[in-house]
Amino acid sequence: MTSTGLPNLDDYRAVLFDLDGVLTPTADVHMHAWRAMFTELFAAKGVTAPYTDDDYFQYLDGKKRYDGVAGVLASRGIEVPWGTPTDPSSADTVCGIGNRKNDVFSRILEEEGVAPYPGSVRLLDQLQAKGVPMGVVSSSANAERVLVGAHLRDRFPVLVDGIVATREHLASKPAGDMFVYGARLLGSDPAHTIVFEDAIAGVAAGRAGGFALVIGVDRGVGEQALLDAGAHVVIEDLGVLAGGDR
Repeated sequence: MTSTGLPNLDDYRAVLFDLDGVLTPTADVHMHAWRAMFTELFAAKGVTAPYTDDDYFQYLDGKKRYDGVAGVLASRGIEVPWGTPTDPSSADTVCGIGNRKNDVFSRILEEEGVAPYPGSVRLLDQLQAKGVPMGVVSSSANAERVLVGAHLRDRFPVLVDGIVATREHLASKPAGDMFVYGARLLGSDPAHTIVFEDAIAGVAAGRAGGFALVIGVDRGVGEQALLDAGAHVVIEDLGVLAGGDR
């Protein structure tokens, strides 16, 4: 720790970032897309318990898309076939429902675009100048598009996203598999690598993977919730580690 109580990032060899809510504000876009899709779905199925943001944080945030869908449906006693990732968005399957949400997300992303958090960019600039290996570990299958749209893709030689996780049979967060795989691709190991996460499932994944430093980024889930999930320290913005508060 430094004299300010913040960790000294120079003590570690590599850094892994979650994407949505850590580098870019796309977590808000995901929340909006999930809310719109499930509100319509519940109405069509006669579900009386409304979809809320608590559902997002409990079942969806930080998890692979179809796993999240299955969790929300199970919470309302809805049973549908799993289906396959190629199901059309009109299909009444877990995969079809997940693809339906992705249609909404893609439309919002195309219409509104995405810009990274300024504080995150400042920290990336500093780490890149020092030659620190950096990677992104995101459960989203849209991570590549978001990174390209935010003009961040060339900063990360390693991207472990929902597509890679499926291909490599990596368990979804809160399991530590995706982060451990990312560290290995960077030529590092959990004992010498930092994880930045804003999701409870992601923080738990960092701790499950045995990472030396798991930094929670509080974009709304709450400092205590991130600490309870296992964060070693919680910050509100990555800029505080780059010599600024925003």
